[in-house]
Amino acid sequence: MSSSTQWLFYAIASGGCAALNGVFAKLTTTQLTTTWATGISHLFGFSVPSRFIELLVRGFFFLMNLLFNAVMWGLFTRALTLASSTVRVSIINTSANFMLTAVLGAVIFRESLPGLWWMGASLLVAGSVIIGRREEGKEAGVTGTARRDSSMASREGFRDEPDAPLADVSGGGEDGGERYNDSIELERKPKKHSNEQAEDHKL
Repeated sequence: MSSSTQWLFYAIASGGCAALNGVFAKLTTTQLTTTWATGISHLFGFSVPSRFIELLVRGFFFLMNLLFNAVMWGLFTRALTLASSTVRVSIINTSANFMLTAVLGAVIFRESLPGLWWMGASLLVAGSVIIGRREEGKEAGVTGTARRDSSMASREGFRDEPDAPLADVSGGGEDGGERYNDSIELERKPKKHSNEQAEDHKL
């Protein structure tokens, strides 16, 4: 897997872990866990549901909730490190989270999501994509402006002091530097001559 696509894998995986985190969090408190614990009690030969087994099952789901939460943040952080845009990572993470949450909800909890839920999820993802494109456009504009200013500064040269000659950035070597110095001297001589005439006129 190339480094340019690794962030995509980590972003999707973090979204999947976020969905599983939500599933285990719900299993910690839902009535479905009681039903599963009752079946496990009968499997071990208990004639009545064991409260101890139910607590063990709920405790297991709670630990899995914490585990997948930690894994999700680790994968998400890794994706942010590899990706060139944090907005892209957030969009992929959110989309994967929503889609897998819908599938797991239908499979495990027998939930039927209404059309309004799908509409809201679609609008949220679409809004994230629009914001991401706008942010990337701003970053590209800032980068282009900075490069253009840097290029103009390198072509025009710079002065550390008002009377210092311009730095030779034309690649002309020593001859180019001499031409710059000669032009500066020619500019200074008329000014010096005019200053001497002004002093003679005052005298």
